[in-house]
Amino acid sequence: MIETTPAALEVSDISEASETSGPIETDAIVIGAGPCGLFAVFELGLLDIKAHVIDILDRPGGQCAELYPEKPIYDVPALPVVTGQELTDRLMEQIKPFGPQFHFNERIDGLVREADGRFRLTTDAGTEFLAKVVVVAAGGGSFTPKRPPLNGIEEYEGKSVFYSVRKIETMRGHDIVIVGGGDSALDWTLNLAPVAKSLTLIHRRDEFRAAPHSVEKMRKLVEEATVRLMIGQVTALEGANGHLTAVDVKTASGTERIACSAMLPFFGLTMKLGPVANWGLNLHENLISVDTERFETSEHGIFAIGDINTYPGKLKLILSGFHEGALMAQAAHKIVYPDKKLLFQYTTSSSSLQKKLGVK
Repeated sequence: MIETTPAALEVSDISEASETSGPIETDAIVIGAGPCGLFAVFELGLLDIKAHVIDILDRPGGQCAELYPEKPIYDVPALPVVTGQELTDRLMEQIKPFGPQFHFNERIDGLVREADGRFRLTTDAGTEFLAKVVVVAAGGGSFTPKRPPLNGIEEYEGKSVFYSVRKIETMRGHDIVIVGGGDSALDWTLNLAPVAKSLTLIHRRDEFRAAPHSVEKMRKLVEEATVRLMIGQVTALEGANGHLTAVDVKTASGTERIACSAMLPFFGLTMKLGPVANWGLNLHENLISVDTERFETSEHGIFAIGDINTYPGKLKLILSGFHEGALMAQAAHKIVYPDKKLLFQYTTSSSSLQKKLGVK
């Protein structure tokens, strides 16, 4: 159970944080600014529920924009193809009428329930909030790319060793080495081959965990000599002042040195649920259990949507998270406005909803 504290001190209605003015009061706190968190702001806004959004990253989009900003997504309804960044931009445009306030580079460290039923949340930056509902939309939690066990790799990180690619153009004209055999390694091999001066894909075996069609496309590029495939392991980095000049690769026939100016290792991500794990919520395999009527957790007033939740039949798809956000907002309305009857309306026909959205 969430710890309960004595009634909070009375504070005036504030819209911005201040060390001396007390906590920020709002209807809802959304933890996570990924696609599901952003769409939750939209669904809450339609019901006159104001939200503040907190994310540990320095920009909206979550893992979708952080790891795959230019990777095409094909299963978002009505958008035959959209990149992670484009989807983020569209969602940000969609929620603009509701004026959500964002708090980037902050992590929720503390959460307690006040005597009046609201939640007091504290970030690692010392920002405090008082909210009637909390929506956890933190994806898989905080994530960290797995670092290859190579001596001195820290010196090159962010300069010539990268765990994600924000813009493909930054890789143009480079001699690129990609290490890994999963979807990320294969996707970026296919995406960067057209702009690279040279591209070498290195994997420890000639079997891949990526989508079959991606493997097929990669092998075609190898046949055309556009991409070089090496079966082996990177054992050492060569370079100076953070700039790579080559990597040593151990293969079945010996060690070979490959000239390169950029290396992208894709060894997966280490996921951590973080402080959420200490909030007393029912967890199952490091995910938050919810019901499928309200997507509420074991703690009344705390909801979880997107990849961070679990329930029978759960599918980790963006469109599933959007559905969860819509039902969550309906349930949140009963908490934020307990004495107000909720009239279900369609944006296509409701003049009041269209007014909120600024539709003429």
